[in-house]
Amino acid sequence: MQTIPIPMAEGAVAEAFVARPQRDTSEEHPGVLLFMDAIGLRPRIAEMAQRIADWGYVVLAPNVFFRDGTKDELAPTTDLTDPGARDEFFEAAMPRVQALTATRAEADIPVYLETLRALTGVAEGPVGTVGYCMGARLAVRAANLDAGVAAVGGFHGGGLATEGDDSPHRGLADARAEFVFGHADQDRSMGPEAVARLGEALADAGLSARNEVYEGAAHGYTMSDTAVFDEAATERAFTELEALFARTLRVSRA
Repeated sequence: MQTIPIPMAEGAVAEAFVARPQRDTSEEHPGVLLFMDAIGLRPRIAEMAQRIADWGYVVLAPNVFFRDGTKDELAPTTDLTDPGARDEFFEAAMPRVQALTATRAEADIPVYLETLRALTGVAEGPVGTVGYCMGARLAVRAANLDAGVAAVGGFHGGGLATEGDDSPHRGLADARAEFVFGHADQDRSMGPEAVARLGEALADAGLSARNEVYEGAAHGYTMSDTAVFDEAATERAFTELEALFARTLRVSRA
């Protein structure tokens, strides 16, 4: 695991974790772009990136809130396994989530993809994306923008299929990826109507997809450093993601 700087527009810099397989000595591996949740780039994201990398990928996880501060400046200072502390943190974090508009995200994503593809050890060919919480929106946008994105995983994502003109689901006609979504149960940011709307958009675009609700799992269920962590749902998400990447990113390496 290493941390690298990514030069962004107007002289800004986004930090990013880079994870590589610890045991696979092959020279090249497919690339995966991991979009963090609203809590930020922190040890839990590093753990998740390394777990994916150890399946045989090079993983890039950028600080998508680089306009608001460094990963350390934005990191939680309290124990988010305390429900009250988690709620308090999100009150402070939501303005930067809202400031990452579709326009800004769609300017940033091509830079992240270019950086991923240029990393040492990243094989030519399709890449994958995975996003958590608001990062799931970014993962979908990446596929909408770049036909070389062959796989998208989105877990406890919010706002994936709103009624807004800039909703991520509206760009799916341009995507060429296979999608796997594991929605949180009773999620106010992705309710049953939104899940159905997303499913319809995926079907209308002719895309292969799994669009499922993980019963009993709360929004944020993969984050072991918070009060809503659900181990069973997290393991289900990783199992689905590993299979997705194996189907879409490793075919040419069989």
